[in-house]
Amino acid sequence: MQTLIKNATIINQGETFNGSILIKDQLIDKILRKSDQLPPADKIIDATDHYLIPGVIDDQVHFREPGLTHKADIFTESGAAVAGGVTSFMEMPNTNPQTTTIEALNQKFETGSRKSVANYSFYIGATNDNLTEVLKADPGKVCGVKVFMGSSTGNMLVDKQEALENIFREVPMLIATHCEDEATIRRNTKEFKAQYGEDMPFRYHPLIRSAEACYKSSSMAVELATKFNTRLHILHLSTAREMSLFNASLPIEEKRITAEVCVHHLWFSDQDYDKYGARIKWNPAVKTADDREALREALKNNIVDVVATDHAPHALDEKNNSYFHAPSGGPLVQHSLQAMLELSAKGVFTKEMVVDKMCHAPARLFGIEKRGFIREGYFADLVLVAPDQQELVEDASVHYKCGWSPFSGTSFSHRITHTFVNGYPVYADGTINRNQQGMMLTFNR
Repeated sequence: MQTLIKNATIINQGETFNGSILIKDQLIDKILRKSDQLPPADKIIDATDHYLIPGVIDDQVHFREPGLTHKADIFTESGAAVAGGVTSFMEMPNTNPQTTTIEALNQKFETGSRKSVANYSFYIGATNDNLTEVLKADPGKVCGVKVFMGSSTGNMLVDKQEALENIFREVPMLIATHCEDEATIRRNTKEFKAQYGEDMPFRYHPLIRSAEACYKSSSMAVELATKFNTRLHILHLSTAREMSLFNASLPIEEKRITAEVCVHHLWFSDQDYDKYGARIKWNPAVKTADDREALREALKNNIVDVVATDHAPHALDEKNNSYFHAPSGGPLVQHSLQAMLELSAKGVFTKEMVVDKMCHAPARLFGIEKRGFIREGYFADLVLVAPDQQELVEDASVHYKCGWSPFSGTSFSHRITHTFVNGYPVYADGTINRNQQGMMLTFNR
């Protein structure tokens, strides 16, 4: 089967040009410039006035399976992902049961092979006492080890200094951390609850899960990684102060310590809590407009390396509670690319940078084989975007199992029209085609 996507505006590796792509089976067979003669194909898609970019790689999602599938599952959320141009994801271990054993990890891979329309990998989770199990993980197929240095479910909070040092010393593969100091959060929670009671306004969330809590934990992670030469990746950074911990001088492949920012920390600020309430309650918290601006600048200056979502859906009846009873997290994979392209349209980022931070950089940072770029011989993970077609986000139109979006009511100026995964058209004009499953990601390590 050969598919020709012709007359597209191709955005790839910092270059934007008019061209065409020939897909043969699963791979990109030819990249053609405007002046090149177009080859015959079984199927031809005219992409005039559309951007053609590599598929987005999201390095942090919570798809809730197993055990929390009333909120989401791999089948529903991978569908939402491809509807948003996300062709590969890396999923977190705080499910039920937790992914803290090789047996549980293998079960997730088996589920992914049956149910995911996108490509997939899964983190193994660290605890205070499962280092032996973590060391069994295969670096060639497991994206990384997740360490919660802040709140988590069950026993996944790693809060013993000896356990942290052993993990950072012994684990040879990438360690991804959630960094918030638990003692600081507990102290702040006690103070605010005493002052405001159960009906505390959501606007105080970033004062409870404060910049101090984030920096204290992130700086500890960097200190440990520096001491043991650990390959550390800090997730969902949210403060200006944390930017001082990272170095922009090296290519991403040579960095031992890398950083991620999530779309919601680039989009919202603490001025939005009174409007959105629990819908924008995340951990770490969305903080000030100054923090948001610092994160944007750090991304542009390569201090922060990748953009992800921390997609973490909850049912609306769970979210629609008072502050202390509303869980943190929200669904984002369906609209992350649109949100970043909207920021590009507003002059915050270039569209080439959006592609770099959402597609190229995750592939380089994790060493993903044959993905993240439009290159001949690479898997044909591709997205077509109409840059001048307005799309209004409404709860009724989302593909998430939870049935809502923090972007509900937002009108985006870019629309995802087609998504290809491994050369197969899995999404086209509003319809998800599930006749072919995604593939397990592999890593060149």
